Amino acid sequence: MNKPGNFVPLDPTDSRASSSIRWWHSAVVYQIYPRSFLDSNGDGIGDLQGIISKLDYLKQLGVDVIWLSPIYRSPMDDNGYDISDYQDIAPEFGTLDDFDQLVAEAADKGIGIMLDLVVNHTSDAHPWFVESRRNRKNRRRDFYIWREPAPDGGPPNAMQSSFGGSAWTLNEETNQYYLHLFSTRQPDLNWENPAVRSEIYEMMNWWLARGIVGFRMDVIDHIGKQVEKDIITDGPHLHDFIQEMNKATFGRHDVVTVGEAWSATPASALVYSGKARHELSMVFQFEHVIRQWDETYGKWRPKPFDLVQLKSIFGKWQLALAHDGWNSLFWGNHDLPRAVSRYGNSEGYRVESAKMLAIVLHMLKGTPYIFQGEEIGMTNMPFTSIEQYRDVETLNMHRLHLEAGLSPEEFIRGANESGRDNARTPMQWARSPNAGFSTGTPWIEVNPNYLAINAEAAIAEDASIWHHYRSLIGLRKSHPVIIYGDYQSWLDQHPYVYVYTRTLGTDRLTVVASFKSDELIISMPSELVGKGVCLVSNYGAMNEVSATITLKPFEAFAILSNMSALK
Repeated sequence: MNKPGNFVPLDPTDSRASSSIRWWHSAVVYQIYPRSFLDSNGDGIGDLQGIISKLDYLKQLGVDVIWLSPIYRSPMDDNGYDISDYQDIAPEFGTLDDFDQLVAEAADKGIGIMLDLVVNHTSDAHPWFVESRRNRKNRRRDFYIWREPAPDGGPPNAMQSSFGGSAWTLNEETNQYYLHLFSTRQPDLNWENPAVRSEIYEMMNWWLARGIVGFRMDVIDHIGKQVEKDIITDGPHLHDFIQEMNKATFGRHDVVTVGEAWSATPASALVYSGKARHELSMVFQFEHVIRQWDETYGKWRPKPFDLVQLKSIFGKWQLALAHDGWNSLFWGNHDLPRAVSRYGNSEGYRVESAKMLAIVLHMLKGTPYIFQGEEIGMTNMPFTSIEQYRDVETLNMHRLHLEAGLSPEEFIRGANESGRDNARTPMQWARSPNAGFSTGTPWIEVNPNYLAINAEAAIAEDASIWHHYRSLIGLRKSHPVIIYGDYQSWLDQHPYVYVYTRTLGTDRLTVVASFKSDELIISMPSELVGKGVCLVSNYGAMNEVSATITLKPFEAFAILSNMSALK
């Protein structure tokens, strides 16, 4: 199939016009959380046929790749991130025939399918683990990480699960503990075992043969763990494993790969994604997310938003990967709160701030990722009790944080700001019952604001957030400066305004964005003053960078100038 993404050509004399350019540099990825996207059969759970029915919607939006959160067979302890069969589809989502239909019909519309690769762990219902736990001598025993109890019979060490509590669970039949860095039902695979790696590579090639265009790799920085040395991320063999995986699987194909790496630094990102490394296309790094969390209670007591800090982090990553590697760009995903609720103003200036955030992100260098509903400005869900949540992490952490002294009210407040279920409420398609998501009872409540915020209304309104996203996606296809221009930030210490430029040859793109709910006046650096063409804005067109600019609440714009004409 032809690769998605309308390639942006460069002048042949430009140093970037080389074999290192990839189709996914100009692509935009749209993440679908299948359970919450669209239910085609009325059982309250989104499915593959629901996605197929909305391919025209995604084509009209202009996206190039659909990243599907896990659709594999699973007991759904962690909504599919606990896989019991890597080579089958969860019945609630459909069948392999449905998947093949999705790949084919998406390809016909110029859209590729990227799968979520979850290979740090499996479900405890996976046949490998079912066999592994039976006795100490079976052939699958070493597929997982087993250890003897401590002298007192307790866990081997104090390692903690990311979902709360010990990372070890006792298997009474064999009197050994197995490691699970997440849920007790997600035992960690032993990547030191070559047989494990061989089985995984065979499975990956099986999916590649079905026509997918890449993998998003769940917590890939964990696969090199070494328990005896208390190394969870960035183990000594991590990159050996990824290079081996590349050589055995996707390195033979022109596909895109992105690794989820919460531990990533700019230096390690270059190891993952450097051109000469033969590892991944890019990584998801979360520095801008983690730095907003409380040192004691983490995301359950988030810190106030700090724009100066955000600009510093974004700038650091833009510069570190300026000439090698590649950035992934995102505000939200299935694990994070809604972008406009966290970084914008979802009450008084939802439309304006959502458009501003989109401009800031899509004008940066890297591949943008849109999480379903972001393109219509969906917001966090106003849950009022713990009973409304479905997320295993939130439910576990509720118990542990209350035991640690956090009040129930404060935990719900923190969960409503940062909990994972904010992103997982059903996609809001229309004003019809259940937001047009399902004719049955949705697996999780629909945000009640769907009557005002829905795709049907957004498409019908020319000035909507949806049309704004569509314009931004289109701009990437026609302006190489957006894809390959060098980044420079300005007014770094300003607490409310983000200003940066992208420069390629004589083209300079100037991006100005206010993060303030009030009007403000800024003095622009003299180097940026001049006329140009406004590519995008969220108020009226701005065709000149003046020495002094008055910005409306959450105003943002991008102006393209020819620097030779400014001299």
